[in-house]
Amino acid sequence: MLGAPPPPRTGLPENAARPLGAVTGTIVDASPHLLVLRTRRAGATTRETETRIPMTGTTTVWHGGRGGLAALRPGREVIVRPGEDGLGADRVWVDVARVTGTILACGRDTVEVDMGPHRGRAHVVIPPYALERVLVRHPRMEPGYLIDVICVRSPGGPQAVRPGTSQPGYRADDLAAPEPGAPVPGTVHGTVTWFGSLGEGAPPHAGAAYPAVDPEGDAGGCPDAPSGCVALPYLSLGSEITVHNECSGRATTVPVVECGCSAARYCDRCVECGTSPRGRIAELTPAAFVGLGGDLEAGCFNAVVRPGAPGALAVPAAVSGRAGRW
Repeated sequence: MLGAPPPPRTGLPENAARPLGAVTGTIVDASPHLLVLRTRRAGATTRETETRIPMTGTTTVWHGGRGGLAALRPGREVIVRPGEDGLGADRVWVDVARVTGTILACGRDTVEVDMGPHRGRAHVVIPPYALERVLVRHPRMEPGYLIDVICVRSPGGPQAVRPGTSQPGYRADDLAAPEPGAPVPGTVHGTVTWFGSLGEGAPPHAGAAYPAVDPEGDAGGCPDAPSGCVALPYLSLGSEITVHNECSGRATTVPVVECGCSAARYCDRCVECGTSPRGRIAELTPAAFVGLGGDLEAGCFNAVVRPGAPGALAVPAAVSGRAGRW
């Protein structure tokens, strides 16, 4: 008698859970029992629809810190993560944003940040109540050093409320690259973060910025992006990566939508569940990050990233330079 056929190759760890379906939209109305959003559905043409999400007694709201129903004002942008049963909102983030990049100039309570060639510059206000908290983890508020802060959107621009990570101790242009000839693994362990903000200019619903987008040809990468401290395989825009959150056990596949130029400059670790190896290996859009169980205010999760969709066969990577092509 023949045995059962082997299970198909998925590229995911065994028993990896599916992502939760995060919802992003603009608040139309809110009550203790129901959140009504205007959401945008992408397709041949982008169209708006109304989405109703039940609220429960255990739903938590974040608006620069722990919030409540008063933060759910019409017109504000939110992202909602459903509960495990999918029947109601577990967590709601209101007007959340993130600024990551190189400090250009500092004022008494403001910082000018170069977020990279794709994201431009940001003028970040650091209110007095947040300044001490930010300085604990970002002591070098000087031009040339890196900064990473979680913010709330405001009419005057992003306002920092907490650090997104600890500040690296080196200047942005002093990052040590991997040794020439370092092998490029097929599966990479490290830190996954998120990028962008909610609102009209928000990034695609599910996608990733990848630090090693191929700079040649029509791939759309950053020819002057830094090498980073992790040897990564080159990928093109539109390629797919499979991301496994080691903290939540959830995994999914997302397209590469942008070059992660800023992520390549950070040789830090995530300590959400244990300590990750050094290096940011991907940045996710807020919806993808939340769907994998990440908390936006925490800023990161320990992760495994594998180029290619589940079931794809790995192509051996080159071992010359910092990265090989897939």
